[in-house]
Amino acid sequence: MGQYEVAARVRQVIDAAGVSAREFARRIVIDPSKLSRSLNGTRRFTAAELARIADIGGVDAGWLLGSVTGPPSPAASPPVPVPEGGRPLQIVRETVRLIAERGFHAVRVADIATACRTSTAAIHYHFPGRDELLEAAVRWCMDEDTRRRGEAVAGTEHAGDELRLLLELQTPRTVQQRRQWCVWLDLWSEAARSTSVGQLHREYYRQWRTTVAEVIRRGVDQGVFRPVDPDNAALTLTALIDGLASQVLATAPDSPGTGTGAQAMHDALIAHVNTCLTAPAA
Repeated sequence: MGQYEVAARVRQVIDAAGVSAREFARRIVIDPSKLSRSLNGTRRFTAAELARIADIGGVDAGWLLGSVTGPPSPAASPPVPVPEGGRPLQIVRETVRLIAERGFHAVRVADIATACRTSTAAIHYHFPGRDELLEAAVRWCMDEDTRRRGEAVAGTEHAGDELRLLLELQTPRTVQQRRQWCVWLDLWSEAARSTSVGQLHREYYRQWRTTVAEVIRRGVDQGVFRPVDPDNAALTLTALIDGLASQVLATAPDSPGTGTGAQAMHDALIAHVNTCLTAPAA
């Protein structure tokens, strides 16, 4: 079966799922642009991507490839109940947790399989190598961060309030926030060695700085912020967030009086905004 026929069957799976292509890309943990190119026939789906599509869609992988005829049939039942969101997302979530706890290079595929109550073969079926796992883990963290930002600022019109909400989201208070920051720390080191992870790193920071710059630009127009250069202000604020967060992550969450806790980080960020960005009359 040619790639156009495979793409047509994948479209059927997406339609049956009743979600947008972007949401389906999130569920199978790939870049939405890769899914779009594959659906348009300008890029071939990888075997691992088709495995994840079959898992999420509950269809036979052979049907996607045309080796099984007839309508899509349910995939064989797994030995344990399918986790919420499907096996690929479970693998990625457990990978994020283990990376945060141990560091990427200390996590074995066998550890992930144990956490997911499955086999190493099942892990490799969805993600052939460690690089694919790290990339998927980083992408999932990016998607979760973007989703939370969208939910938090929905309907917020005052630029000052929106910026403070964004800063709160970047403050590692909860277990999940600390986990994701730990993954970012690994990402910084891996980005210098891996082209694919480096691209994700650049894309995430480009999106984040653009978001912050747009909020600051709107605040300047509203008279909430001083007439600063939004791009430079976003770059400075991002550097401050990263530096403070790295200190917070190096400190135990329950260590009072160190001056490097999450609340101290948040207070420093708000002080920076009040001193360097907030207009005197605001």
